[in-house]
Amino acid sequence: MCAELISLSKLVLSPPKQNIIAIHQGETITHARFVDDVMAMVAALKSLNQNDFALYYEQAYPFAVAFFALLHSGKTVWIAANHNAETAEYLKTQGCCLLGDWEGKEQTILPLVADVEPLQAIDMNKALLVIFTSGSSGQPKAIYKTLQQLQNELEVLEQLWGEQIMQSQIVATVSHQHIYGLLFRLLWPLSAGRCFHSQMYLSPEPLLNAVAESSACWIASPAQLKRLDALTPWRQISALSAIFSSGGELPEQASRQILLRGKQQVLEVFGSSETGGIAWRQAIEDEWWTVFSGISLRQNAQGESLLNSAYLPDQTAYQLDDRIELDQKGKFKLLGRRDRIVKIEEKRLSLDQLEHSLNQSDWVQQSYTLLLAGKREKIATVLVLSETGEQLLQQQGRKALVKVLRKQLMSTFETVVLPKKWLIMSSLPLNSQGKIDRSILEQLFSLDSHRFPYIQACNLADNSLELQIKIPAGLVYFAGHFPGQPILPGVTQLAWVETFGKIFFNISNPFSHMEVVKFKKIIRPDDLITMTLIWKPETGKLYFELRSTEDLHGSGRLVYGEQG
Repeated sequence: MCAELISLSKLVLSPPKQNIIAIHQGETITHARFVDDVMAMVAALKSLNQNDFALYYEQAYPFAVAFFALLHSGKTVWIAANHNAETAEYLKTQGCCLLGDWEGKEQTILPLVADVEPLQAIDMNKALLVIFTSGSSGQPKAIYKTLQQLQNELEVLEQLWGEQIMQSQIVATVSHQHIYGLLFRLLWPLSAGRCFHSQMYLSPEPLLNAVAESSACWIASPAQLKRLDALTPWRQISALSAIFSSGGELPEQASRQILLRGKQQVLEVFGSSETGGIAWRQAIEDEWWTVFSGISLRQNAQGESLLNSAYLPDQTAYQLDDRIELDQKGKFKLLGRRDRIVKIEEKRLSLDQLEHSLNQSDWVQQSYTLLLAGKREKIATVLVLSETGEQLLQQQGRKALVKVLRKQLMSTFETVVLPKKWLIMSSLPLNSQGKIDRSILEQLFSLDSHRFPYIQACNLADNSLELQIKIPAGLVYFAGHFPGQPILPGVTQLAWVETFGKIFFNISNPFSHMEVVKFKKIIRPDDLITMTLIWKPETGKLYFELRSTEDLHGSGRLVYGEQG
C-alpha cells in the first residue's frame, strides 16, 4: 500500500513525531528533531536581508534542514552542483550568499536568535529553487523550479513504487545536490515518512553493510551499476526492495548481470534537470520507455520530439534534446542526442553512433567520444577495454589496438571523421551525479604534446590515480639537458604531478611547499613510467611515486593550503 504523502509545504508544520526520518553521522534523527532544527534556522535566516542563498552540504540531513528553513523564510534556494571555487565565484556574481560546506570560501554566518516564531505553510507556487544541469557537456545551466513542480513528481513516484519499497531505508550513491538525488533520496522519503541515510556512499559495499539488518532501497546511477562484478555482495543486492538508476541508459549487459546474480530488475528513470522525470522502464522486460502520468510526447514534421508535462511550469511544449522513436501506445526508444551530431571537414558524424560501433567490438567495454575545438576540430575517444582488449593491449601494444579499432570503424565511417586522439582508462571519470566528467577528459586531451608525457592508460579510484605514461623523446625539456645524455628534469616531474593532481582531484588551494621529495633514478626518453598519485584532502597533501618496471625513480608529497 502506498504512503499518504505529506505536502512539502506542511512537512515542518505537522505535529512533531518521534518516528525516525534520517540517519546522520551514526545518529538517528526524529521528525521532532528535524522540526526543531528547521525552526531554529528559520529564526536566524529571517533576521538577514539577503534573499538568495547558494546551498551545498556534503550530507543530506543538514541540507534538508537548510533547504526547508530557507523556503519557510521566503528565500530563494540555489542548489549548487558542487563546491568548487569557480562555482562559488559564479554564484556570488548572481547575488548569492554561500551556506553550507564551502571550503575556503567566505560563508554566511547565521546569528543566534532566541525567539522562534510559529511557521506558516509554504506557498508551493511561489517558493523558488534554482538547480543546475550536470555540466557533463558544456557549462551548467541554471533552471528555476517551484516547490509545486517537485510535489507533482513525488505524487507520481509514490503511486508507481510506494507499495514496492514500503518502509525501506533510502541509501544512495548519488548526490542530493542534483535533481534526481534531491527527489529520490531526500524529498520523496521525507514526504512519505521513510528514513533516508544522510551519507552519500561511494561504493556498494559500505552502502549494503549500512543496511544489512534493514529493508533498503538503493538510489544509483548507470556508471555505478556497470562496475558491479563477481566480487559484489550479490546476496545483499538481492535483499534490496528496489534499485533505481538515472542519468543515462543502463547497458543491457549490466541489467542482465544484476538480474542473474542479484535477482533485481533495475528501475531506470529517464528525465532531465529541465523537464523533471519523463519515463521509466525495466529493460529486461521491455526496452521501450513508459511515460509517467501527466506526460505526453509527440513528434513534429521536422522529427523533433516535443514534451508536454505536469512537471513543467506551463503548458508550452518543450523540445527534447534527445531523438526518439515513438510507438502507437506512446512508448518510445532513445536514439541518441541531437547535440551529439557534429561536423568534421563538412562531414556529419553522430558521436552516439561512433560509440555504439566501438562498443560492439570484442575489445571495448565502454567508450566515450568528444569533439575537441581548435584551429582544426578533432574527434577524441576514451576507451575502457574488455578483458579481451586488455590482453591485446598487453600482447601487441597500444598502437596495434588503435589500428584494429580504426580498421573496424572504417567499414562504417569515412576516414576523415575517425578519432585522432585516443585515451585508455580503466573506467571513465564521473562527476557527483554519476555522469561522465567531460571537463577532466577535455583537460587531458588539451595537454601540450611537446610538454607532457604520452598517457597510455589511466586507472582512477577515490582520491587515487595511476597513470601509465611514456616519455616522448621530442619533449622540449630534453633540448640541452644534456647533450648526448638527455634526462628529464626533476622540476618537470613535479610540474606533471601538480598538473595531473589538479585535473583529477580538483585541488583548489594554493601550493604551499614540498615534503620528502626524492629523485632516485633518472628518467630518459622513451621510458615507460607509472605515476601514482594519492590525494588526502583532510591534510591537503598530494603523495606521488614515479616507477618503472624495475625501479623507483621519484617520490614525495606536495602540500596545499594557506601558508601559516
